[in-house]
Amino acid sequence: MTQMTCLDGARPSRFIFGTMQFGGKADGAQSRAMFDTCRAAGITHFDTARVYTGGASEELLGQFVKEGREGLFIASKFGHGDGASAANMRAQFDATRAALGLDVVDLYYLHMFDPDTDLRETMESFAQLKAKGRIRYIGLSNFAAWQVMKAVSVAREFDLAIDALQPMYNLVKRQAEVEILPMCADQDIAVAAYSPLGGGLLTGKYSAGGAGRLSEDTRYAARYGQDWMQDTARGLAEVAAEIGADPATLAVAWVARHETAPMPIISGRTAEQLAPSLAALAFDMDNALYARLSALSPTPPPPTDRIEEQA
Repeated sequence: MTQMTCLDGARPSRFIFGTMQFGGKADGAQSRAMFDTCRAAGITHFDTARVYTGGASEELLGQFVKEGREGLFIASKFGHGDGASAANMRAQFDATRAALGLDVVDLYYLHMFDPDTDLRETMESFAQLKAKGRIRYIGLSNFAAWQVMKAVSVAREFDLAIDALQPMYNLVKRQAEVEILPMCADQDIAVAAYSPLGGGLLTGKYSAGGAGRLSEDTRYAARYGQDWMQDTARGLAEVAAEIGADPATLAVAWVARHETAPMPIISGRTAEQLAPSLAALAFDMDNALYARLSALSPTPPPPTDRIEEQA
């Protein structure tokens, strides 16, 4: 996998904190508390995006990192629904840089594939930002495997590599296992796996009558609305209770345990809510427990769909 480093040469933390809630569900004080909690736990890799909370996420993260940029690894994204054109990249990067108050953004992602913009235009723009020293690594998010490989090929024309990919990956969303994770391992692309808790489904709070994204956001309700997913969440909670762990801890640790070593992106609305996910940093998941949890959800068929050949 790509061995990315911070500006001072240090390796960024294996776990990533996602600031999607900064300035939204988490106010300034709550955001600060989560940032400080992450730093105390050894988290140095922070992920944001121009689209998050109307730019407030980047602004708050920028305020927090002013006190100590050294040893931190900062990632942001552009192009969520508004295209990957050179003009849009320049405009959004300038806004990101101003909001973060940084001269250099360590990792800059294209947030989603844009079928209407030639990838050569996008990759040339990435190359220009990198040549100017404004970005250090290049990432993609929400790309299919064929789209990543197309980007890898085009990037080579500009002497670039695709360094990181952000796919959705959790115990009930395992499609990444089919082609995304093997492809990234083969191509030396680091994997930053988002939504390890399945929008909160895998915390067990919904079966207990709690509220959150699945009850407040129709997109998440549709994404995690299948009955078997609820069964998986209940099974995870039962195993957690049996071994004296929090379901969220097991869910995050399960993502991190995959043989390709994805980097889970953890998040929350408060430091208290974040604590079980952080506990996964020190959770030692053995092969037996990993297999037991994996059996709670369907293993996706291989890319050839020849299930009889699946090990």
